[in-house]
Amino acid sequence: METYHRYRKNDAPPGSIVIKFYHSGDQIRGFLRKVTSPGEDDTIFPGEEMEPEDAFRAARNKMSDELMRPIYVELSEGVNWNPAWGRLEQA
Repeated sequence: METYHRYRKNDAPPGSIVIKFYHSGDQIRGFLRKVTSPGEDDTIFPGEEMEPEDAFRAARNKMSDELMRPIYVELSEGVNWNPAWGRLEQA
């Protein structure tokens, strides 16, 4: 079971990947962004809204050539963590 980390502003080091989950109609979707240095805007990866499993896979793929860092998760208002996705550390 994969372990993810809850995203909190200024806790994720530059280069980290964040998956933000939100409601799209009655479904949960996500998009990816890469944390940048303080004072810079995070890099948002263009693409369609992704289902959770696709978002996790894409996040792992974005880090395949780099040092393996934790994947951070941000939950929009009203989105609850699904234990089937893995374990979410509250940090």
